[in-house]
Amino acid sequence: MIAVSQQIFEQYINNVWIIFGLKIVAVVGLFLTAPMVVGYVEHKTLAHMQARLGPMEAGKFHGWAQLIADGVKFIQKEDITPTAADKFVFTIAPGIVMVPAILVFFVVPFGPNGWWAENLDVGVFFALAISSISVIGMLAAGWSSANKFSLIGAVRGAAQLIAYELPLLLATAAVVMQAGTLSLPGIAAAQSHYWYVLPQFAGFMLFIIASLAELSRPPFDMPIADSEIIFGHMTEYTGVKFAFFLLTEYAGIVSLSAIASVLFLGGWQPLPLIKFVPGPLWILGKTGILSFIVIWLRATYPRLREDQLQKMAWKYMIPIALLDILLTGIFKVVF
Repeated sequence: MIAVSQQIFEQYINNVWIIFGLKIVAVVGLFLTAPMVVGYVEHKTLAHMQARLGPMEAGKFHGWAQLIADGVKFIQKEDITPTAADKFVFTIAPGIVMVPAILVFFVVPFGPNGWWAENLDVGVFFALAISSISVIGMLAAGWSSANKFSLIGAVRGAAQLIAYELPLLLATAAVVMQAGTLSLPGIAAAQSHYWYVLPQFAGFMLFIIASLAELSRPPFDMPIADSEIIFGHMTEYTGVKFAFFLLTEYAGIVSLSAIASVLFLGGWQPLPLIKFVPGPLWILGKTGILSFIVIWLRATYPRLREDQLQKMAWKYMIPIALLDILLTGIFKVVF
């Protein structure tokens, strides 16, 4: 009887669809919990940096339940659709933005020996390509809202993505050249002797700056500049639909920070003298530090002008990224 039960259990474990289902549950669970942690840290970090308490009442310990309270608030709010809006496009736009943010987590390795949902041979290409699809949802939201401020914000977001996607991809291409693989676990494994942030420091800085622009985070938050265009493409959204946009933003902080830690900081690779710490804790720590830097920059730098943003990308960042690729190629050929 025990042998039969064990055989049935092993059949379930080896079933491809069950394993795939468990991966989906794990990825969706990560997508829902990680942004809440980053959102809570942002609340408290900004509060301390601005010398104020911040949310303190929801939860006895330092307002820990504020994000849960915000989620309940969004669910209870009335879902309003403007009369002149394209109702179908207006409704599906938050989903177009959110689904790519979930799919990115499928290829992010959180440790060695299978600590990932899928190990694609073109994992880097998939992660960066799928993350750029969110701009379609942004354009759909801005256009369908029948609001000129929403449309201006969406167009700004599209122009920003076009400008900063190039240095982001070029900085990643230099890492791919050095590692000799497009697989994210492969890139992390290739950094067993040294992290790529040492030879690719310029590429690392380009990747971080371009990631901020892709996420529309300060100082690159022109698409949602409240002093100019209210709240950009999200102006007309309320309730759960608005929460989807916010959830996607914080999930993007986590996913791009995790990708940056894999590309440049060795992923799960430890520092030489601290090898006793498990690999998953290393990548979580690196992702947390990069996410904190994103939050820190929000409280530190003012918003750029649109012309300054475009000038930085086209005049400075892209040439530096091309030079980085050239030097990486020379390094690979010579050494």
